[in-house]
Amino acid sequence: MKVFGKIALVAGVAFLLASCSNKYKDDTRLAIEDGRTVVERYGQLQVIGTDLCNQDGKPVQIRGISSHGLQWYGKYANEDVIKWLRDDWNCQLWRAAMYISEGGYLSSKAIKNRVIDSVDACIKNGMYVMIDWHVLGTKDPMAHLDLAKEFFDEMSKKYGQYPNIIYEICNEPNGDNVTWENNIKPYAEEVIKTIRANDPNNIIIVGTPIWSSQPQIAAKNQIKAKNIMYTVHFYAGTHGKEHRRNVKKALKLGAPVFCTEWGTTMASGDGGVFEKSTLEWMKFFEENNISWANWALNNKGEDSGILAYGKDKEAKGGWTDKDLSPDGKLIRKIIRNEIEK
Repeated sequence: MKVFGKIALVAGVAFLLASCSNKYKDDTRLAIEDGRTVVERYGQLQVIGTDLCNQDGKPVQIRGISSHGLQWYGKYANEDVIKWLRDDWNCQLWRAAMYISEGGYLSSKAIKNRVIDSVDACIKNGMYVMIDWHVLGTKDPMAHLDLAKEFFDEMSKKYGQYPNIIYEICNEPNGDNVTWENNIKPYAEEVIKTIRANDPNNIIIVGTPIWSSQPQIAAKNQIKAKNIMYTVHFYAGTHGKEHRRNVKKALKLGAPVFCTEWGTTMASGDGGVFEKSTLEWMKFFEENNISWANWALNNKGEDSGILAYGKDKEAKGGWTDKDLSPDGKLIRKIIRNEIEK
């Protein structure tokens, strides 16, 4: 009886997974198909309802890898690595995480050159690229509103004509006094206005309260502008059903969601790889057509880094299994569509 139960359960799960994977069966989620890159096929992304869609209005799911802080691991923001991620990992997206504090933009504006390197490499390789204003230690995005407007004005003037661009204007607002109504939304409205003066079409993603864990709060008072999405972040060892309920609430209220950062580990970036919880999230994202960027490309030895400690010090790609951490091996299989969710 126990054996029969297990067989029945496996069969049921397999049927469910097949149903989920077929929801967008015409979208193969490939970086290159029939000799065309993902940007050549999907073109100018747009938001319709709660879906991210291609230029023809068809729902698509974009998936890829985030850099770690460019002030520490900017060496990976180069054409060799980004092309390797496209060709071997099947990445459609690269997220350039430019920290504001912690040795980032506030310390030296030259760090934006690593963002520029990222964007140029992605345009050349037909990938989407996320320009991430990585608010974390600064907590309140309003603290550096003028700098954010200056930066996004420059980026949108330089790259606004390319369909590859996605703007993430506020990574993880946090702090007891940082609210959607008083801090995050007013900040976003100002930055969006700046971007739209140069770039009327590309997707803009807005952070949500409490380290971007509460999209349902933003959904109750959405920004009145087109092609706007809201982010949710999760770490599989820390966040589960309650976080997914937050996303469902946001979608029910008509707010489109893009997961700009997630990890297989605890929220600390360590604690091991939580494969079962990770695959539950991947299944949920497929069911709800939510795009994502995984955290993160580094070799510093943390469990959420895709490279094994010290590997690829030259940052050229060409990695084999021995170069990858347990996290990296799992993420590669997921992005390459080699594992059932």
